[in-house]
Amino acid sequence: MVFSTAGRFWRSFALAGALLLALAAPGDAQTPRGPDGIADVIDQVIDSVVLISTSQNVDAGSGDDKEPVPELSPDAPIDQFFEDFFQRQQRGQTQQREVGEGSGFVIDAAGTIVTNFHVIDGADRVEVVFNDGSKLAAEIVGRDKEIDIAVLKVKPTNGLLKPVSFGDPEKLRVGEWVLAMGNPFGIGLSATSGIVSGRNRDMRTGKYDNFIQTDASINKGNSGGPLFNLAGEVVGVNTAILSPTGGSVGIGFAVPSSTFRPIVAQLLEYGETRRGYIGVRIQDVPEEIAKRLALKDMKGALIAQTVEKGPAAEAGIRKGDVILSFDGKPVITSRALQRLVADAGPDREAEVRLWRDGKEITTRIKIGRLEEAQEGAQAKPGENTEPPPAATGSVYGLDLAPLNAETRKSFKVDDTIEAGIVVVAVKADSPLKSLDIRVGDIIQDVDNKKVSTPEDLEARFTELKSQGSEAASVLISNSAGEMRYVRVPLN
Repeated sequence: MVFSTAGRFWRSFALAGALLLALAAPGDAQTPRGPDGIADVIDQVIDSVVLISTSQNVDAGSGDDKEPVPELSPDAPIDQFFEDFFQRQQRGQTQQREVGEGSGFVIDAAGTIVTNFHVIDGADRVEVVFNDGSKLAAEIVGRDKEIDIAVLKVKPTNGLLKPVSFGDPEKLRVGEWVLAMGNPFGIGLSATSGIVSGRNRDMRTGKYDNFIQTDASINKGNSGGPLFNLAGEVVGVNTAILSPTGGSVGIGFAVPSSTFRPIVAQLLEYGETRRGYIGVRIQDVPEEIAKRLALKDMKGALIAQTVEKGPAAEAGIRKGDVILSFDGKPVITSRALQRLVADAGPDREAEVRLWRDGKEITTRIKIGRLEEAQEGAQAKPGENTEPPPAATGSVYGLDLAPLNAETRKSFKVDDTIEAGIVVVAVKADSPLKSLDIRVGDIIQDVDNKKVSTPEDLEARFTELKSQGSEAASVLISNSAGEMRYVRVPLN
């Protein structure tokens, strides 16, 4: 046999390799091969991990669209009878089709299971398969698309289920070993190990991205499975991979347990999420703003706008403030503030430390509840169904016109925007094209001075250049009233 011949060759090769390794290794030193306790961790947690199978009802059609079932005469051949019988079975099975397989884990003995939202999205039937092979139908208790989490319930029939224990993902260090478990490609319960490759990863997939990155293999079907530390504690739920091939290339992501546990608690208690809301539009602090405000660094969240009568406005927070900490936790970026506010929950007070006019100010804010805007309720920013009005001036390749009754109607500008300059067109050779300035945007102020005409804008840029400024901080709003600061180079 080929394998026998190859076996003799490989045995000789292995002996030679072992000899070379022995000669190369000084003394009794051995190359580290990872932690020895992984098998013990797997034994400890394997009964807490489950496989999840989902299916979705499909309308097979009605009336004339259905294939008629032929009638068989009593003397028809038996082969024809069975052939027709199995064809009818197959037609019946098309009423339901498999839409996915994933993973999950038990979090209490009463039958609560956590998985990903995308694992059960659109499912009409969810079935959970345990390590001992038993299967239970599951009910979807709640789901949250924002962080891709869903909560299921099963009714245990053969004794108590084994729940996982949770660890603190904030204590994870880059390089620390972790263990991913789940059902890759539907082949069955599997385990892979690797290290924490990074923390607090923002993949721009949602407002609350805060992923743990790992090189433990995560593939299709692993979604919803747990990520364990070597104490056998869940520190994340495996959610996504970054891959040009669709398979694992060593870049996988897990939602930290500190992010999803409060959401799971809300889904169990209310059947929905209840996130905090303070009514601000924010962005990271641009370099020019940090210099002008005498901030030591560019950390924090810059307030571009406060919602009228919102929690922040009621607390005295205003445009141009920089939030440095929220509820006792430092704010490094604007997205960090989004997570902190959401996690804080509604109907409570929080302390806010902010930077204004060169000094720190501390205030308290009553957190509201986040309300999602209805899809399609607002016109798209910059939407224009009429011929654009004529420009009255051009600056840096932007054709501009004052905000007046004509431009307000043409670009459907929100009533909360009182004054400014409307971008009528962006020329192909505009040096500001890379700043994502769009037709319908409104330029409101430059370095905290309001502008109302193209002449105002040009004069302001000239003034700043004469003062030695290399760039200007420009406050821009879209037609729906959403504001942001952009840094405009003055050269």
